Amino acid sequence: MIEQEPIDAPEEIALVGMTGRFPGAPDLETFWRNLREGRESLSRFPAGELVGVRGLLDGAEKFDAAFFGMTPNEALVTDPQHRVFLECAWEALESAGVDPAGYPGSIGVYAGMSNNSYFQNGVVHRPDLQQAIGSLQTMMGNEKDYLATRVAYKLNLKGPAISLYTACSTSLVAVCQACASLLSYQCDLALAGGVSITFPLERGYAYEEGGILSPDGYCRTFDINAQGTVFSSGVGVVALKRLSEALADGDTIHAVIKGAALNNDGDRKVSFTAPSVDGHAEVIALAHALAGISPESLSYIEAHGTATPLGDPIEIAGLTQAFRAGTDAVGFCAIGSVKTNIGHLDAAAGVAGLIKTVLALKHKELPPSLHFTAPNPKLDLETSPFVVNTALRPWETPRGQPRRAGVSSFGVGGTNAHVIVEEAPEAPESAPSRKNQLLVLSAKTATALKTATENLANHLETRPDQPLADISYTLLTGRHRFAHRRVVVAETPAEAASLLRESSSKRVFSGETKASERPVAFLFPGQGVQQVNMGRALYESEPIFKGYLDASAEILRPVLGLDLRTVLYPAPENTEGAQKKLTETYLTQPALFSVELALARLWMSWGVTPSALLGHSVGEYVCACLAGVFSHEDGLTLLA
Repeated sequence: MIEQEPIDAPEEIALVGMTGRFPGAPDLETFWRNLREGRESLSRFPAGELVGVRGLLDGAEKFDAAFFGMTPNEALVTDPQHRVFLECAWEALESAGVDPAGYPGSIGVYAGMSNNSYFQNGVVHRPDLQQAIGSLQTMMGNEKDYLATRVAYKLNLKGPAISLYTACSTSLVAVCQACASLLSYQCDLALAGGVSITFPLERGYAYEEGGILSPDGYCRTFDINAQGTVFSSGVGVVALKRLSEALADGDTIHAVIKGAALNNDGDRKVSFTAPSVDGHAEVIALAHALAGISPESLSYIEAHGTATPLGDPIEIAGLTQAFRAGTDAVGFCAIGSVKTNIGHLDAAAGVAGLIKTVLALKHKELPPSLHFTAPNPKLDLETSPFVVNTALRPWETPRGQPRRAGVSSFGVGGTNAHVIVEEAPEAPESAPSRKNQLLVLSAKTATALKTATENLANHLETRPDQPLADISYTLLTGRHRFAHRRVVVAETPAEAASLLRESSSKRVFSGETKASERPVAFLFPGQGVQQVNMGRALYESEPIFKGYLDASAEILRPVLGLDLRTVLYPAPENTEGAQKKLTETYLTQPALFSVELALARLWMSWGVTPSALLGHSVGEYVCACLAGVFSHEDGLTLLA
């Protein structure tokens, strides 16, 4: 039995963004649907004497080179693993609501990829392309070393950029390293993940008895008939942040990483490629200790689950040994493996398992692990804490206990990773907001803007209950600003979607800007433009406008001998009398000053900062006040 003393738990890590592309699932929504419906997403095709099964990644050959400032030839010579991971890094930042150009902290990247096969199967046969690009550029576009640093360069990320390789455990090791970097304050946000795309994309494999590959193309993790795994292509990236800061910033938190541990088997195994019971048990127990949790509080394990006759029994033995340090209970923890759905993603396998688990936590459901009929007797499951989850079911826990899971990933060579992940804290309800919301979109090209518009309209239609204010905020603060822009003002998601689909609508404004910062001037009119109820809608809906106008009214009360608000915003039956009063200079001028100053401060609170101020008559006093010539109180008293 492992005796692991509890460790003072460091700050926890929030998973604030994620994206992935997996076999049969170009996005996470489709991925989750496939998981909960128990769908296997491997492709089967004729392969002669080979086993014609592999998990394929649709669109792996496609890439928006211009978006990332790459020439067509530069993109063509670059391994699609680099290209797809770069796209997913951008998507993960957008998922987290982060524009790297305006992010106040440093962003790190921890990533790994599978061995390059693109060069040998494509680029090597194009000496003309290599000559056009150059040998150095060709090398950097294909070597593993440049995966993370290419992302950092293209996205202008200034935290640590570390490419790492530990075989099958690569991407979960990247997550663990990213957590450590955040906890040591080397960065404030971290991207972590992995990618595996091998060429030719559609190809079979030769089965060898006793090897790691399945003889029939099915991954039967923990099953009595398990004989091997199937390799696939895929990519996954998560965005991580210190939990306290994610909560303070109001981020969407998908899950919480409570503990992340790494180790190596050393020589405690029969061969270099074999796994180790002790190695597995120790890394899992260490993760429990770092998380400060009892193993009995875990209700799901996302296993490495290669479905090999050697690997499965060793994994269950290691898990059981680690759990027995804290509990003797039997059959209380569900277990499964995403490999039964999508195959083995090699360098991206760990992050795929993590993303599956986070989606299960978010939806409060445990999806089925496939192709399980009866347990391998060598697992001794009936005396273990574990039961294979073979059907979709609600993820239930004892009252008051959070949903909590462990995710394992073990690499050939012995580098092991285990992560403890917990459901996100209950998100506070969105605060009340203004009636109308501004939705902004931007893109690098007119075509991309059209696509972004369609995507937003689809999102709004399929999620009518999402607060429009939250969507507006993310679009305003969490998206990079490109030259082609579109804005719409709406009250509800349905109205916004309808307007976005009406390209000729006068309530949708589109344009192209050449300058990133266009100067703004504020112009302030003088006596003669006053009206009863001017700014009343703002007074009733915008706290900043109301605050400044209320302050003006209180400053003026002893000077005027009345409350200015009773003249500006009278009861309906008093409107005619108020309009007559407002024509009197002693009320006209302070009323204009108060409304103009409140309106200027409102615009400035929205980030519209004037480069110049110009006023006429009373407007000159507002200009002077905003420019710091005198205070709000002094200017208003002087005018009155």
